[in-house]
Amino acid sequence: IANPFGAILTLGLAICQRRCERFSHLRETNMARFDRLTVYQTMLDGGLVPLFYHADLTVAQQIAHALACGGARVLEFTNRGDFAFEVFGPLLKHCAREHPELIIGVGSVEDAPTAALYLAMGANFVVGPNFNEEVARLCNRRKVPYLPGCGTVSEIAQAEELGVEIVKIFPGESVGGPDFVKAVRGPRPWTRLMPTGGVTPEEDNLRAWFSAGVACVGMGSNLVRKAWVEAGQFAEIEALTRTTLERIRAIRG
Repeated sequence: IANPFGAILTLGLAICQRRCERFSHLRETNMARFDRLTVYQTMLDGGLVPLFYHADLTVAQQIAHALACGGARVLEFTNRGDFAFEVFGPLLKHCAREHPELIIGVGSVEDAPTAALYLAMGANFVVGPNFNEEVARLCNRRKVPYLPGCGTVSEIAQAEELGVEIVKIFPGESVGGPDFVKAVRGPRPWTRLMPTGGVTPEEDNLRAWFSAGVACVGMGSNLVRKAWVEAGQFAEIEALTRTTLERIRAIRG
């Protein structure tokens, strides 16, 4: 061989090219099924983000089915139990088949390692009870929405500086309720807020929040009621979801 080093280099380049072609699809694949803008717009359009946790996968699937059939297009599965991620993964895959329009994210995330775990499993958004800079940077890097829980204007401003578009107000009722939302949006009309805690399906409650200027609301046990879940009355969850969404549309006009 006249130039053995050249032959080795050529062979090495050919091998690298074949490997790059083999795995090229990974460069274009985002673990989340929905891009960030779609997630935000869906939250804003519907105005409702139902949230729940259940340790049993079959029950979780039934709850998700009821919410989706009731018209919900966004769902937050909270990280509140041991091995919650073992339910989240199969639930996400199940809903991708049965309800492909349903956007599922994870809630109750307090640190970046936990967020990374769920992002790797396909979470379309991350919600937390508190604001964490590392989680904000991680989600922003991956172009995945992060909705941290904030209770002061300073926390809200800091979250927005790190790319948060919709800030979770938590606990919504305890930090001041609709009056807090009005007070914040007075000098900061660009701020988008999502209260969780103290939000109910009743028209008067919803009207107070949306009249104050919230972008959307998070609703947990007042929508996915424990008694209904235990009794297998998933049709009740579906009906209340539908009614809640209708009330939000009517209030918004």
